[in-house]
This record gives sequence, structure tokens and C-alpha cells, in this order.
Amino acid sequence: MAIDYDVLMAASVSDEPCCYKDSDTMLYALAIGFGQGPEASREIDYVFEGRALRTVPTMAGNLLDTGFLADSGWDSNLAVHTEQRLQLYRPLPTDADLRADRRVVAAFDRGNSEGVTVLIESEVRMAKDDTVLFTLSNALTAPDHGGTGGPDGSMPLPHRMPSREPDLVCELPVRTDQNLLFRLTGDRNPRYVDEKEARRQGYSQSPVHEQCAAGLACRAILKTICEYDFTLIAGFDCTFPSPLYPGETLATEMWQDRNIVSFRCIAKSRNTVVIDGGKCTLAA
Repeated sequence: MAIDYDVLMAASVSDEPCCYKDSDTMLYALAIGFGQGPEASREIDYVFEGRALRTVPTMAGNLLDTGFLADSGWDSNLAVHTEQRLQLYRPLPTDADLRADRRVVAAFDRGNSEGVTVLIESEVRMAKDDTVLFTLSNALTAPDHGGTGGPDGSMPLPHRMPSREPDLVCELPVRTDQNLLFRLTGDRNPRYVDEKEARRQGYSQSPVHEQCAAGLACRAILKTICEYDFTLIAGFDCTFPSPLYPGETLATEMWQDRNIVSFRCIAKSRNTVVIDGGKCTLAA
């Protein structure tokens, strides 16, 4: 089904319900590697409710789907995340009943070869008192959806990375079943588990979900800079230039300038940048 550009641009939803429980919070943490390896004892509060359960900030980027785009002909199984900008106004609760206002703010048609990039903005509030919890801007690209007739525009420039050598580097293993585990947190896109479908879409094998890669980067920053204090992270922006695969080692390079942590993630064995333009804003 071809995309209807006018319907896509008009796509919006108000007061969309979004709920999660503490079990979802713990599953997300497990799905991005918390509670594994030598740091397991320091990470226990992210995967065990027995004390004060902590919530990984990047879970916010994983709570919303793209179902409201379906009437335009958008196929979420073909789309990949290419960029996210997350601003947290307060730490994510361990469980919550939320409401979201969402809309398409731009759609850029790069032709049949590169497809369509859509930019979605979301404001997410606590249902109990309408307090804004976070805002999220997501860019998604569907390679097979080009030729809609929309403008060939450009996204806002990503965060500029420092030119000096990184101040810190954190290497984390990507589990061989990371893709299988992470899909249980919400996105059941078959390419993250079906090798045949992944290759049909141009991957060498089933990749790790882009939001999983973002979570791994957040874990590296929590471990290396924040002493695992999730309340310190107030913003998390990044782009996803290349896929990350299960079984790789993810090296997160970090530069800290006051309350801004710039970061870049590299799949070490391939020396390939899988997350770029990273900007983690620390709470003042």
C-alpha cells in the first residue's frame, strides 16, 4: 500500500493511553543487559523490586508505537528508527498510567531508493494529574515508501561531537540473544528475529533494535558517569546511522562538558559507528 502524504501529515492522536507496570520496567532493564556480568550487584536495583526499584531513562523512548500512522499506508515493519530526541521533566516512575498527545510534524520524501523519513513529536503526561513527564521526537525512515510526492527536506542538525579524544570509554557485550529478549518489551517487528526477513530488508542478519542500542548506551553512561543514579539523566538524544548486531561488543565513547555528555557508540569488531550525535543532558 502506497503512502498517502496528506493523510500522513495529518496523522495525530490525543490522550492516547500508555500504561506500564514494574514488571515492564524490570524487563526493559534485563533486555538491555542490566544484572549481567561483573556489575550485576551494582545493577540489582534496576531488576529487583525488593528495595527501591530504579527505571532506565531511555525506556521512555520505547513506550509508544506508530499505530496512529496506519491509515496513511505506513508499514511499521519496514520502518527503522534513525533519530530520537528525549527530554525528561522528571524521572520515570517505576509504573505509571500515562496519556500521550502525538503528531506528525514533517515527512521528507527522498525518492524510491532512500524512502520517506517521518518526524513524530509526542508529549506524554501522567494520567492522574496531567503533569508532563517527557517529550519525545522520533525520526523514522521507511526505505520502500519513497515517491509519495512530499518535499525533499532535511532533519535538524544532530548534536556536534567534540573534536578531542574521548574522556571515557565503556565497553559492554551485546548478548547473542539480545534481539530476542528486547522484542518482548514491545516491538514485535519480525526483522529482529527472522533472519530471512532481515536479509530481505538489507541486513546481514537480524539486528538489535535501535531502541535497544540506545538503552545500551544509556547503561554505559549510567555506569561510567552517573554511578547508576537514573535521576541524573534529563535528556537523551542520538542518531542511528548503522545497525548493531547480537554478539558484538559496543564501545561507548564519552565526552563530558559540564552537564552535557556527548557520546558515540561503535561496534568494536567492525569499527562501525552505530550511534552518533549522542547528547545526554544531566540534571542541574
